[in-house]
Amino acid sequence: MALRVDHAVTSGTFSLDGETFDVDNNVWVIGDSSECVVIDAPHDVDAILKVVDGRRVVAILLTHAHDDHVRVAPDLAHATGAPLALHQDDHIVWSLTHTGVIPHQALEDGQILTVAGEEIHVLHTPGHSPGAVCFYVPSLGAVFTGDTLFQGGPGATGRSFSDRPTIERSIREKLFELPGDTVVHTGHGPDTTIDAERF
Repeated sequence: MALRVDHAVTSGTFSLDGETFDVDNNVWVIGDSSECVVIDAPHDVDAILKVVDGRRVVAILLTHAHDDHVRVAPDLAHATGAPLALHQDDHIVWSLTHTGVIPHQALEDGQILTVAGEEIHVLHTPGHSPGAVCFYVPSLGAVFTGDTLFQGGPGATGRSFSDRPTIERSIREKLFELPGDTVVHTGHGPDTTIDAERF
């Protein structure tokens, strides 16, 4: 059965460097009728479980460890029995939100995961945070970019653990190598395409 993408928006806060902001986060669920992966775990376990809709969750894939993307990750892992997967370079950011809980799996650049028999390619795209990753799904013609790339350009780099030249290099070397018509599903806001965001 072909993969499908399900989506929800959850609302909450983002806190870093002593400041807190209200944010809306996209939650993406990729799978078929029996199993799926969840990309990011912001704000509301029940809202995410509604999108999962009773399917077996193979993994909870974290694009990065800012609190608005991982706040309910341990609770979601407990509710679903699924492992948490995060790039090890973001453990320093993870520890700002969660102490005493360590993600179960380390994501690596070039790693290929599977759900419902289809490939998910892990692209390490540091810059917004040291361990930021994107998830490219060739069969969907889509990439899930977290806060690395948005409609309108790169993600923010004005806070701790971020760097503008690094995120721009990540986007040029990893994301702009994808087909131009690849749909970009972002961590916040609307979709775009690779071609639309070239700089």
